[in-house]
Order: sequence, then structure tokens, then C-alpha cells
Amino acid sequence: MKPIDSAKLDAIIAAAHRSARERNQGYRERALALYPWICGRCGREFNRSNLRELTVHHRNHNHQDNPADGSNWELLCLYCHDNEHQRQIEAGNSMGLDDAVAPATSNPFAGLGDLLKNKPKA
Repeated sequence: MKPIDSAKLDAIIAAAHRSARERNQGYRERALALYPWICGRCGREFNRSNLRELTVHHRNHNHQDNPADGSNWELLCLYCHDNEHQRQIEAGNSMGLDDAVAPATSNPFAGLGDLLKNKPKA
């Protein structure tokens, strides 16, 4: 068995990190050029002074999927981006339930139409 060439391994890791930084910077700059600087969830507006708080979210959660038209991206503020990923984590855990949850069968507005029709005039 050959000994591990640590210099070669370090060069490979450094190249991978450099490539990831370039890829990340590339899609962020393209997304900021394509979309208005507004959070897609809460509507908060950004300017150059706080633009660092606006992130690029990959809709399909695949950071390698970066189409030129930006169809897999949305701009989210830090808080909404964290919330989106937390929701994804919680949905994956589903609190230990393996069975599908039955849909709701009640209709809280069932008699609303009749009540509104018979509403006395004020």
C-alpha cells in the first residue's frame, strides 16, 4: 500500500474549496442581478448597506443546480432562509410518524353561506 501524499491531498482539498467559493459567488452575483433585492417571503427590502443579509435559496435544495435563468433560486433574508431550512428538517423528521396523516374531514364554514344570507340588515 502506498503512503498518502499529504501535499497532493492538501492541493486537492484547496482546489475543491476554491471551486466551491467561486461557484457560490457566481450564482449569488447572478441572482442579485436577476431579482429585485427583496426577500421572497417577508417582503423586506435591501440596499447596499445590508445586502449581506440577503441570501440565495435553492428551491430544490440542490446547491449544484444553478441554471443560468435562475429558476432554482429565490432571494430570502437570513431569517426566512433559516426558517425554510428548519421547516425542511422538521418535515423530514415528521415527529416519528411513518403513516400518512388522514386529511381533515370537518368544514368549519359549512353553514356560513346560509348565515350570511339570513343576516339582518343593519
